[in-house]
Amino acid sequence: MRDQSKGDPGTFNVSIIVFLKWRLTCSKGEHLPETAGDKCMDKTPTLLQKGLAEMFGTGVLVLIGPGSIPAALLLINGGNGKAVFTMADLGFIGLAFAVAIAAMVYTIGHISGCHINPAVTLAFAVTKRIAWNEAAVYIIAQFIGGILGALGIALIFGASAASTIGFGPTNFSEAVTSYPQAIAIEALGTFLLLMVIMGTAVDGRAPAGWAGLIIGLIVAGEVIVMGPITGPSLNPARTFGPAILQVLFGGSYNLTHLIVYFVGPIIGGILGVVFYDFLTRARAATASKAAQNLQEASA
Repeated sequence: MRDQSKGDPGTFNVSIIVFLKWRLTCSKGEHLPETAGDKCMDKTPTLLQKGLAEMFGTGVLVLIGPGSIPAALLLINGGNGKAVFTMADLGFIGLAFAVAIAAMVYTIGHISGCHINPAVTLAFAVTKRIAWNEAAVYIIAQFIGGILGALGIALIFGASAASTIGFGPTNFSEAVTSYPQAIAIEALGTFLLLMVIMGTAVDGRAPAGWAGLIIGLIVAGEVIVMGPITGPSLNPARTFGPAILQVLFGGSYNLTHLIVYFVGPIIGGILGVVFYDFLTRARAATASKAAQNLQEASA
């Protein structure tokens, strides 16, 4: 008969193995003991969590993207007024947007989907990919995030930068670009952006893990091409925050130009999703017809 006071060696060995596995798992930072393994926990993000993620993501986008513009101006001329950007300058500004977008897609994409753009959220609401009450929370959070991001720019460069190098809002010159042309450019840019978002992040057939990089790169490319004309914005919250804060801190900005950066992205975003849906529905119908013909032939 086994001596119970000395314990069961088999049980002891099993305990050691379990302990070592627990240490290995926790050393990777995967979860805290007991709580993460609780199958009763609902890990689905709440609407509040999604809204906070959108606010955070939009804030980071505005801080890094538009924030790269006063940074470039400060390096070009020491902050003494405006300067003309070279292609290299536009390239680095585009890169800043690409980095910010990619980082946020991989950081909060699994929480809220990482819209960080009211035009994206509206397009998804119109096409019934997101409920309207949820879309409203997203959009409010995105505009708040845009303002917070602009406050971050003011913190970095100082409030006085509003009247010299500015806070990086997108803009256009009425002397060379009309409102309809500017709206069309913003609509085209956002149309292309939504096509890429749909193809890389929404469509289940897309290669996994590439969405953040590719979405960031298309924005960078559009900044390089359209930058000398409208910015571009492609995102109402991205322009709204820096423009409003720039005016509040004593800088100048024609707020009627916000019409371009609201109307253009909204139109382009909706058209982008509708057109992508049209393309995928057409392919699905063709595949369905081919399957039907095959079935009839074999009958």
